[in-house]
Amino acid sequence: MKFTKKIKKAGAFIAGSAVTIVAVLFIQARTSDPYFEISKSLDIYTNLFKELNTYYVDPIEPGKLVKTGVDAMLEELDPYTNYITESDYEEYQFMTTGKYGGIGSNMRRKGDEIYIGDVYENSPSQKAGLHPGDQVESIDNQPVKGKSIEDLSMLLKGSPGTQLTMKIRDAYTHVVSQKIITRGEIEISSVPYACLTGNQNQYAYVRLTQFTQGCARLVKDAFDSLQKVNPEIKGLVLDLRNNPGGLLDEAVAMCNIFVGKGQLVVSTRGKIPDLDKEYKTSGLAWNKDLPLTVLVNHSSASASEIVAGTVQDLDRGVIVGERSYGKGLVQVTRPLGFNARLKLTIARYYTPSGRCIQALDYAHRNPDGSVGYVPDSLKIAYKTRGGRTVLSGGGIAPDVEVKSDPMSPLAVSLYTKNFLFDYATEYAHTHDTIAAPAKFSIPETDFNKFTKWLEGKDYSYKTETEEWLDSMKKVAVKEKYYDETRDEFEALKNKLSHDKKQDLLRHHDQVKHMLENEIVSRYFYTRGRIAQGLQYDNELDRAMAILSNSKEYRSILSGK
Repeated sequence: MKFTKKIKKAGAFIAGSAVTIVAVLFIQARTSDPYFEISKSLDIYTNLFKELNTYYVDPIEPGKLVKTGVDAMLEELDPYTNYITESDYEEYQFMTTGKYGGIGSNMRRKGDEIYIGDVYENSPSQKAGLHPGDQVESIDNQPVKGKSIEDLSMLLKGSPGTQLTMKIRDAYTHVVSQKIITRGEIEISSVPYACLTGNQNQYAYVRLTQFTQGCARLVKDAFDSLQKVNPEIKGLVLDLRNNPGGLLDEAVAMCNIFVGKGQLVVSTRGKIPDLDKEYKTSGLAWNKDLPLTVLVNHSSASASEIVAGTVQDLDRGVIVGERSYGKGLVQVTRPLGFNARLKLTIARYYTPSGRCIQALDYAHRNPDGSVGYVPDSLKIAYKTRGGRTVLSGGGIAPDVEVKSDPMSPLAVSLYTKNFLFDYATEYAHTHDTIAAPAKFSIPETDFNKFTKWLEGKDYSYKTETEEWLDSMKKVAVKEKYYDETRDEFEALKNKLSHDKKQDLLRHHDQVKHMLENEIVSRYFYTRGRIAQGLQYDNELDRAMAILSNSKEYRSILSGK
């Protein structure tokens, strides 16, 4: 009898344990099921939102609250995955097309006051007689003092053909007037400048600022036009510096200018195999034989790196400048309803050699949430068509490195505090014309007038050494060493104290060139800025030196 009871108890225990085990396994299955997690999280989010809307003490703005929440969620991913609201979509379209409805000028802030910055050539702003330095007092009767640049952009943009009224104080006459301006379709060309360069105009130079729709055709047309001027072109320079990228298809079309039909340019691989794709050139090359150099810097990213990486992997040309940014991620947009969209990363791209040049590892963040670079130990070596070694995981390393001169703290201060801008406005008021941008240079007497004009103006700044000393002082205070070393700190501070006049002499060339560039923009707009800047361009000079030396060009591409 006792034995039978024990058997029953054991059976009950086993049965109970089985139920418990099944329940645990069921719960584990549910919690490990991603679809269950999604459903649960969405229910919680919906209920939370309802509770906030019903019981929170103050009124809430649903749209603003949702966007804040979504943006915070997306911050956990990469900076290229973004929620695009209906009101933001026009800005997104501008990034992909280079077009928007507006007046064709940007704004500058000086304190709380708003001024016209650059005016675009042949724009409604130019036709209305606006020029850089004009003070904006109101837009459509709304005072603009203290407004952010983003708020001003909303006021200025609109459908082509619509009008706005601006109250302007003229920079030259200081007379206040009302300007009625009709908005137009503003198209910022992705090829703002092209020219023949070199001692005998033997090299064709083209600047590309962004990979927008049709930009490959514009580059090809620019090379065509230059070749018509000089049929005996000896080499090509494609300038992708500061180009953040854009449309992947345009990068493929760009490569097709220099390499023939059927060549793999880039492949993409992501979570969904059906979306993996290979992109190949589809037409005949414009020219696959002329020596080619491509200029890049740390701000060359995405589609710029596809082009530079393909040119490098195929040994089609020489990459000159600085290591590129390292963005090897592909984005698409998905509709969300109500004209909202999600731009999200769906894949990584790979150059013809097979390398991915993504530099930052967003999938494996540091404990503090920061993102680290792919370590050298994890970079993989690949081979170009000719056998040169190239590495993954860190942007496009140039074949010939040329480092640009860093901007001095003095130059940064003069630029950010608008002293270069303001003096250029005064200069343009007193000079009806200037020399062509490629030849323009202010005489030393004019630069001396500028330095005298600066007297009494506050363009104070700290050198890197002074910044370092301030940081060291804070540490010394924190660790309670400062009191006993105070005299040494003060002595070093006094010794390091800079003389602004001496700094103007020390950085004379850099400041002078920046001032000339600002002045040129008043007469020749963006194309003038670029043309003037090429006078002092070390990277371009090195590229032309390589093109002029066929032995060095071949040696670089052969790796010998």
